[in-house]
Amino acid sequence: MMDGDAILNQYNTIRICTSTPFSGFPSIGDRTLRAEDPNLPDLILKMGRLQSLRSFDAFPRAEEHLLKKTHSGAVVSIIGLAVMATLFVHELKYYLTTYTVHQMSVDLKRGETLPIYINMTFPSLPCEVLSVDAIDMSGKHEVDLDTNIWKLRLNKEGQITGTEYLSDLVEKEHSAHKHDDSDNHDDSSQKKHEDAFGSDAMKMIENVKHAISNGEGCRVYGVLDVQRVAGNFHISVHGLNFFVAQQIFGGAKLVNVSHVIHDLSFGPSYPGIHNPLDGTTRMLHDTSGTFKYYIKIVPTEYRYLSKEVLPTNQFSVTEYYVPIRVTDRSWPAVYFLYDLSPITVTIKEERRSFLHFLTRLCAVLGGTFALTGMLDRWTYRIVEAVTKSKSRSVLR
Repeated sequence: MMDGDAILNQYNTIRICTSTPFSGFPSIGDRTLRAEDPNLPDLILKMGRLQSLRSFDAFPRAEEHLLKKTHSGAVVSIIGLAVMATLFVHELKYYLTTYTVHQMSVDLKRGETLPIYINMTFPSLPCEVLSVDAIDMSGKHEVDLDTNIWKLRLNKEGQITGTEYLSDLVEKEHSAHKHDDSDNHDDSSQKKHEDAFGSDAMKMIENVKHAISNGEGCRVYGVLDVQRVAGNFHISVHGLNFFVAQQIFGGAKLVNVSHVIHDLSFGPSYPGIHNPLDGTTRMLHDTSGTFKYYIKIVPTEYRYLSKEVLPTNQFSVTEYYVPIRVTDRSWPAVYFLYDLSPITVTIKEERRSFLHFLTRLCAVLGGTFALTGMLDRWTYRIVEAVTKSKSRSVLR
């Protein structure tokens, strides 16, 4: 007999057996109703509904005395709880972390400047002979740049010994002599500077030679703000006139433009950005030449989860080295030739939905629970089989 069963006895009464209270009955225990009771049909209907609802129970409970706890089951349960806790923490971290979505569109920006962040070291050239020059695609030297460039004097061990600030990138000698893209100096400019070769130049030559003999180098770093068009900037000894350079180095093949690029970027950094030239080292031994880095700039917008927008740029690069020949009239240099892509990339931070987190969590925890249940049953059967075989061998 089960809870809620109704029994019609020989006295024309109905006995209702209850061990737990349920709605419709005022108290716990056996109740006896007569057949002529007017509330009898409603009570029987309510009990029938409860019986039908009970048939949908997918988790039937066994009696306490029918349950058996084992040591193997305890071990499997502890392992399962540890696995589920680990997976829960992993899923929580996965939910809290953001991911990025990339979108591309046509670049519509106009009239803006392009920031260029430079941080380079020239271990074999003193700061007195190094100059920085920026040229746009029309070949015009950009004079009115909002520029902050520093040159740091380095000793042989690479330690800083002095600082020089460049307020104007373009060499002061450009008004007296101009060089083309291949850095050729014509004979007329050479004759012009022969007359101006005086005591100041001789003093500078002696200072530079002394710095070179002591192994002095130079670190160039700062920010260039150039027009948002194709162009180039280069670091070289072009600021010297031809005769001064000839007196210092004795020829173009002796100008060592070995360099280390610590940082070169075209805008502020964002999470996950990779600047391909960072950490680049190019060392020359008993030779010289011109390094050319062809850079393709991709305008980029990074949108944080907080809706903040960071405008910046990515870039790809191709490197080319041209060794100096005896017949060349150009001086070695390090060129960065850049061009802009017409496509802009938008990178958006996004976070996974809470429903997605719940779905993954239920799948992981449910699967672990089912797997530990199967493992418990297999372990129990194996232990039982081993125990029975041992008992039989003892009886024999």
